[in-house]
Amino acid sequence: MIDADPAARGRLKVLFLPDYNVTLAQRLIPAADISEQISTAGYEASGTSNMKFMMNGALTVGTRDGATIEMAEAAGEDNFFLFGLTAERVANSRGWYSPYWHIDHEPETRRAVDLIRSGAFDQGEPGVFAPIVDALLTHGDHYMHLADLTSYVNAQEQCERPLQANRTHGRGRAFSTWRTSGRFSSDRTIAEYAADIWRAEPCPVA
Repeated sequence: MIDADPAARGRLKVLFLPDYNVTLAQRLIPAADISEQISTAGYEASGTSNMKFMMNGALTVGTRDGATIEMAEAAGEDNFFLFGLTAERVANSRGWYSPYWHIDHEPETRRAVDLIRSGAFDQGEPGVFAPIVDALLTHGDHYMHLADLTSYVNAQEQCERPLQANRTHGRGRAFSTWRTSGRFSSDRTIAEYAADIWRAEPCPVA
């Protein structure tokens, strides 16, 4: 659909890479400008891909979840583009959350869901995206995607507009995050695991 749109063609490309592996990651991660870490807060146990992007100078658009929390604490939240509910709010909202509140009160959210439901994106394979609408509405939006959507759009705008207007500002933010990334090296992590979990002593090697 993007390739067929004259406004988007040549300006935007969506690629799905088969058999993604470390070799591909070694080429992609250093070339990335922005790292998207969009798991629902409280659902990502850890995560190291965001650290790899950080170490290679990418800016992060993400939720307060997993390793992104540690990264923002190290580099300062003002150098990140954080959005969405916190893990505490997700847990506290679980009993009464309804995706229809966002449909009823957020016009852009309603338009986004209606566009998916209309079949605009599945002209080559009718019905292929119906499970998305079912997950969001029929089955109650378990991961609260609609609750985070407006905040996510705002984070994207905050990330894109200043960087387009001032590339130096973007490089400064990237440097501010990169220079604090050393604490996430595998050497430190393994040393902490050895000391705190395995109770293993260093073994000198001649």
